[in-house]
Amino acid sequence: MSMLNIQGNNLTATTDFFLLGFQGSQSLRIFLFCFFLVVYCGTICGNLLIITLVSTSRNLHTPMYFFISQLSVNDIFLSTHIVPNMLHILLNNGGTITIAECVCQFFFFSTAEAAECFLLTVMSYDRYVAICDPLRYTSIMTAEYCAKLSVTCWLIGFSIIIIDIFTISKLKFCGPNIIDHFFCDLLPLQGMSCSNIFILRLEIFFLSIVSIIIPTIIIILSYLNIIVTILRIPSRTGRQKAFSTCSSHLIVVSIFYWTMFGVYVFPTKVETLSVSKILSLVYTVFTPLINPMIYSLRNKDIQKALKNTIQKFKTVETRLGAGHSV
Repeated sequence: MSMLNIQGNNLTATTDFFLLGFQGSQSLRIFLFCFFLVVYCGTICGNLLIITLVSTSRNLHTPMYFFISQLSVNDIFLSTHIVPNMLHILLNNGGTITIAECVCQFFFFSTAEAAECFLLTVMSYDRYVAICDPLRYTSIMTAEYCAKLSVTCWLIGFSIIIIDIFTISKLKFCGPNIIDHFFCDLLPLQGMSCSNIFILRLEIFFLSIVSIIIPTIIIILSYLNIIVTILRIPSRTGRQKAFSTCSSHLIVVSIFYWTMFGVYVFPTKVETLSVSKILSLVYTVFTPLINPMIYSLRNKDIQKALKNTIQKFKTVETRLGAGHSV
């Protein structure tokens, strides 16, 4: 692990970090490796299935499913930048990463997290228009408008994170270069810096407001209006049908924002040492796996599209088999 002396003081500048990951016996680490590998494969397959179904099934060519597919793209992007390196760390009982690689990992991770915050907000807006203003839904949520909203989510996420990345890249890191985490997150980087991080803290505060607080307020307001509208529906069947279109999104939002608030908005000293690592597992490893499961298991349209796709494959196989037999 290389170091570089700083002239004029007794501090030592760190040029790389050592990620501890999950420490334990070799058998435990092998078990965790196999477990997280299965989770990662399930995440990729599940989200690719959602993307494929939405792109190939005509009955899923609606704004809601378009945003679900965008969420799946984001989940694949997020998992791919975290889990493979975590698996490498588990096999080697830790791993060295340069500052440049660490900052890049944090950038891609943060961009994906910020984009997911905005995508979930846009999805709540979509449900708000569908339930509270159904007569104008098709004229408002056009394909072009949905594409613009999706691109905007990524652009805003990229833009606000790049400001933090510029500041972090200027920091000097001194002393112990061991990070008790499985990826380069903001809290350990902030704690290991020997530079003045006042500006960084201001940027983090701004980032929390833009990417977490404001989206949360918009989602809450959207669902308050949705609930009021649903309660006004005279028939019980109509109320259940309207609420069923929102329940999956509410579950995903609850899981995602609960962990985000726990780690970044209201962290405690205990969390920064141990619990934050577990919470980080939730939104970097398990949430990308859970999202397609929630949307597929609780969604009749996706279940129907999956059955139709399987039936098409069976029909093609039958025709191919008949052709070979001839």
